[in-house]
Parts: sequence; C-alpha cells; structure tokens
Amino acid sequence: MSALTDALAARTTLTDAQVRHLQRLVGEWQLLSDLAFADLLLWVPVTVAGEDGRSVDTFHCVAQCRPTTGPTAYQTDQVGMTLSGPRLAPLRTAFIEGRIFREVDPDWEGDLPIRREAIPVRHDGEVIAVVGRDANLASVRTPSQLELVYLQSAADLSAMIADGEFPAPDARLEEFSGPRVGDGIVRVEPDGTIIYASPNALSAFSRLGVHGNALGEAISALTSSVADDPFDASDLAAAVAEAIDGGHPLSIEVEGGGATVLFRAIPLRPRGETLGALLLLQDVTELRRRDRQIMSKDATIREIHHRVKNNLQTVAALLRLQARRVAVPEARIALEESMRRVQSIALVHETLSVSIDESVAFDEVVDRLLDMLSDVMGSAQRVRLVRRGSFGEIGAESATAMVLVLTELVQNAIEHAFPDDAEGTVEIVAHRARGRLTVTVTDDGVGLPADFSLDRSDRLGLQIVRTLVSSELGGEVTYRAAGAPDGTDGARGAAAELTMPLARSAR
Repeated sequence: MSALTDALAARTTLTDAQVRHLQRLVGEWQLLSDLAFADLLLWVPVTVAGEDGRSVDTFHCVAQCRPTTGPTAYQTDQVGMTLSGPRLAPLRTAFIEGRIFREVDPDWEGDLPIRREAIPVRHDGEVIAVVGRDANLASVRTPSQLELVYLQSAADLSAMIADGEFPAPDARLEEFSGPRVGDGIVRVEPDGTIIYASPNALSAFSRLGVHGNALGEAISALTSSVADDPFDASDLAAAVAEAIDGGHPLSIEVEGGGATVLFRAIPLRPRGETLGALLLLQDVTELRRRDRQIMSKDATIREIHHRVKNNLQTVAALLRLQARRVAVPEARIALEESMRRVQSIALVHETLSVSIDESVAFDEVVDRLLDMLSDVMGSAQRVRLVRRGSFGEIGAESATAMVLVLTELVQNAIEHAFPDDAEGTVEIVAHRARGRLTVTVTDDGVGLPADFSLDRSDRLGLQIVRTLVSSELGGEVTYRAAGAPDGTDGARGAAAELTMPLARSAR
C-alpha cells in the first residue's frame, strides 16, 4: 500500500481516514473486478496547470486492477495517467453529483470497444474519489446464468461503494488471501436460502459430502448435515447471518468428508436494501494438508534440537566427571575446555528447540553463555562479563560457529588477561551495519605479549577461532591492544575483533 499512500500524499489533500478507506477499497476491489469482468481504475481529483498557464481541474489515476475472469481493457498500465478531453465527463458527473454514471455507447480505445462506468467513492457522506469500471466488449456474447449473477453482484457492490458501505470501516482484515470469485461463489437470500451456486462452488460442496441440488437449501442446514464438527456449521451459519445483517465476519473453515472448504461471507446491501449475502468459497484441503505436514516437520526439527541439546549436556557432564578424576593438570584443563565447548553448542540447540524457524535470537544465547562461563570457570567474583549492542537474528548454520568463537575468546581473556586472581572486565560489543556484523571482545587485563603473533600461536583455542571464522563464518579476526586500532599505543588490555557478512546467515 505504500505506493498508493505516496501517490495520494503527493497529489491530494485527503485526510488519514480517507486514505485508509481508499486503501481498504484497493485491498478488496479484485472481487469487484472479477465480478464485473472489467478493469478498475482509481481516480482522484487534482488541479494541474493548463497550456495557457491557468489551473485546470482533472483526475489522476493512482491504482489499477485487472480482472482474472475476462480480458483486460488496457494492455499498458494506467497508473500515473492524468485525464483530459471527453473522458473527463463521466468522472466529473460521478464526483460532483455523487451517483454512478454509465455511458450508453462504448468508447473505442484503438480497435477495442470499451464500456466505461464511473462509480463515486463515498466516505462519511463525502465523495473523495471515483472508480472507473472499464469493460472490454470485444468478446461480448449472450451471457450465461453465471455471468448474469456475477454482473448483478458487481452492480450491488458498486452501489455499496457509492453509498459508502463497501468496504466497511469496521471490516476485519485477514492476514491471508481469501477465496476469489473463480474458486466458487454462492448467493443467498436474506433468509439464508441459496439462490445460486457456481459450478466450482457445487464441486466444493460435493467434496464436503453434499449430494444433489443445493439450490433452495438453507446454507446452515446444508453444512450442518456434512460438517465433521457441528461447531463449524454453527459458526458458518452465524457468519452468514452477520453478513446478511450488514456485518463483515471473518472467514470460516468447514471440514467434512475428508475435505476442508473456506467460506467468506460478504453483505449485499445496495442503497440500504438487504438483498442477502455473497459467499466466496474455496477448497483448501490440499493447502491444509501441507500446513499440517509443515507443522509436523517443524515439531520434528524442534524435537531433534531438544534431543541433541540433552545429549550434548550429557557429554558435558561426563567430561566434567572425567576432569575431576584426572590428576595431570594439563589433561584436566583440556577436559574442562572441551566441556565448556560442548555446553556452548548445547545452548544453541536449546534455543532452536523452542524457535519457530531456523534462526536464533543471538543476544539471549550470548547472555546465557556469559553466565555459564562465569559459573564453570569460577571467575564470577573477580571478572565481570558484559554484553553491549545487539547481535540480532543469526541463522542456525552460523550460530554454532559463532558461539564457539565467542566461547574461545571469552575463555582466553579470563584465563590469560587476569593472572594471580586479578580483577577486571571482559566486554563483548556487537554492531550490525551495512550487511556486516562486527563483534569485539575487549578486556582490561595485562594485554597481549610483546611477541604475540596469531600465525605463530600454537594455542588450540586461537586455532579453533581462526578456522571457524574463515571457513564457517566467511569473516576475519584480528587481535590488538585495547583502545588502539593499530596496536601501537600500548594501551592496557587486549581486543579481538571479528567481522563477518550477515548475508551468509540470512535465511
């Protein structure tokens, strides 16, 4: 809707409420276009400078909709067009007089005969725009009963637009695309009796288990006889009754006979006269089957992550027990480091086990990682671990590598920056900008050794960091004195800076 909003803001002085009404109209008007077998053009009044320099009142097209049930009247986009000449007369009549204007004889657009109709768009009693309903008459033939019902329903909806009753301001917007005209259409009387059902609608009823002719039957009795859940039938009956009374109920799904059919009820109240309701229905059996498969797959994936997390925690516990029984200090330290690495990976799987997609809210993982490292390394009383900035969402394929890198960097800072139980702070700063993530791990400890070189270092942790950053994260890591980007001012402490592209972790 942003393009329409921008066009209205640039060309008109409409209020926010009037703009929202036009947005609702454009969101619903595919229904009218399909019923009318016509292109719909949304025209707003504008004032432009004429050839002689004087101001001229005209109309500007800000939106267009083509029918899916018939040929379009325009091969080129009409949005952005400003009218002049004889085509202005119908729009001016509809706008000024507030009534639907229909030309008796068709116009010729090149070699195409086009019948034009102008429908005033009324909001709170004021005409704010005009909808042009332009039908291509090149393939006109004797209309069938289906086409006659379509055209009559289109006429009723057009009258409701002119009355300011469609779309209604209290209509509840739904996040999914509902059934369309071609999926199936049913017209019911004010008492709920079906007076017409399209072939696709009859097919949908048949899949629910309705056999025989549906015409003359009450929609409530028809669905209650086949619905698996009686509440579905009662909800549909209530929705139809609400629409007949002028309301705008939400769509209702009815299951029966192994099929699922989606119903949407639209009121028909042209010129204040209650004519019943229009039902759009769609067989969504296959869609719902796929939804269930996806839900089952997602549940399975989350269960796998949960079990992997449990297994990793078991492995970490075994490593902890083994470390306590080892007398050799070097071996005990190696086992403890391995235990911390396994626990950090388990944190990622624990987060994914409760996530609805394959991405991780990484701030939560980092906060829990810092708490875990403080506990298992026994440094909580002397070394403060702090996170600043936000990592945001990180894809699962990068999250495990990232948490291992942070584990090694923080663990290395705690172990080597604060000898002899010295106190200090290790800070993790995250910054996202221009498609890249920069993470800096800084301490205020003793700083890097004078002869430090990452390439010559034989520490396993630093080798793990270098390998994961280059191969898994597609980034690079550098080490320097804290507060000195070039590492030359001898500032106290050390900093490790990791940069990586976010595109690798985007879904």
